[in-house]
Amino acid sequence: MSDLLMADRMTTPQPQVYPRRLAVASWIMFDWAAQPYFTLITVFVFAPYFASRVAPDPATGQALWGFATAAAGLVIAVLSPVLGAVADASGRRKPWIAAFGALLVIGSMLMWVAKPGDASTVVPVLLAFSLATIGVEFATVFNNAMMPTLVPPDKIGRLSGTGWATGYIGGILSLVLVLGFLAANPETGRTLFGLTPLFGLDPAMHEGDRISGPLTGLWFVVFVLPMFLFTPDYPARARLGAAMRAGLNDLAATLKLLPSRRSLAAFLIANMIYTDGLVSLFAFGGIYAAGTFGWNTIQIGTFGILLAAAGTLGAWLGGKCDDMLGPKTVIVASLVVLLAAIVAILMISVDSVFFIEVAPPHGTALFASAAERAYLVLGFLIGLAAGPLQAASRSLLIQMAPRDRVAQYFGLFALTGKVTSFVGPLLIGVVTALTASQKAGMAMLVVFFVAGLGLLVRVDPRAT
Repeated sequence: MSDLLMADRMTTPQPQVYPRRLAVASWIMFDWAAQPYFTLITVFVFAPYFASRVAPDPATGQALWGFATAAAGLVIAVLSPVLGAVADASGRRKPWIAAFGALLVIGSMLMWVAKPGDASTVVPVLLAFSLATIGVEFATVFNNAMMPTLVPPDKIGRLSGTGWATGYIGGILSLVLVLGFLAANPETGRTLFGLTPLFGLDPAMHEGDRISGPLTGLWFVVFVLPMFLFTPDYPARARLGAAMRAGLNDLAATLKLLPSRRSLAAFLIANMIYTDGLVSLFAFGGIYAAGTFGWNTIQIGTFGILLAAAGTLGAWLGGKCDDMLGPKTVIVASLVVLLAAIVAILMISVDSVFFIEVAPPHGTALFASAAERAYLVLGFLIGLAAGPLQAASRSLLIQMAPRDRVAQYFGLFALTGKVTSFVGPLLIGVVTALTASQKAGMAMLVVFFVAGLGLLVRVDPRAT
């Protein structure tokens, strides 16, 4: 009888055991650790500094930055599914996060060399940026793949939303730190808070802008440590060589079966399209405001803080709605809000709001005109929708992907998020150049969100 009981125990599936709250909270800290790279480097501080101060001229700087972004995106698009498949076969996630996190840190630290007007630093800085971008994107792929082992399926949405919200808060604090204490106006020598820069940073040499690179690297090292210390990893299943062979075979089988998984394929394509739109919206939102209202760095940075704060709130609320209503419902609602906000933005100009004439900006007060305040409100709505859109997309993939191939599908997820990431900015640039109208260029975003929404409604989250 004892032998029969033993055999029964061996063949009966054991219930999933999830780790303690400390492990989950420590995993969430990865988003906090990584987000300043996107906030400080790619959007609000370093990228504008490089284009306007390091490159020969802003147009050349924007083009060079775009080429470096495209090159890194191509590497990410090609290798993400492959590395994800290898990670699934080997079982381990943390070694990959550590390796690619090191690339993020090294690349970010090297950005300090970007001296204003020094042409000899252009190529090294672009290489450092590409290296760091590859590092942060790949590390994120493997960090996402840890989610199914941390909480039950009915709490994945809340976990994803909390992670995104926490990341946004980290981005806000890093931006406040740089704008308020480190980066100063070269003309006044004062930061956003009216202070002289900490550590004797020289405003004339834009050391406050350049320090955003090393700060990003140091921030990642400090705040990713809890994840490595307290969050359990998958057990190792195979050595690297065997894992590579098994992973590549599994990837080939997955790609062969993907056309038969129509809902999953439709979701990946929809994600590709609306992610292009979202990336372009964030990339050009500040540029559009600067061109329409003449905003300076402080105003754009303040707008960025507002956007990130809205994203924090949206991701947190979206995570709760995700668990109650399902991730697809949250994504659809987010896309509808984004569409409405973009259409509304197109009906705002420097002297009119929804075709009603208003007084144009005047004086030195921040956001003094009605048109500027309307743009702020719409920016808040965009942030409110962007957070849950990104978080719910992550949880919908986990819901639909086979459990034993989660990292592989996150690789495909990263592929669809990067493989056409140049299309949105390129289309906006071409249309803007042909029409000499920023509004005409921004109107292209409507196409991306409508197309993504049209595909998404065909997705059945229960399909296997």
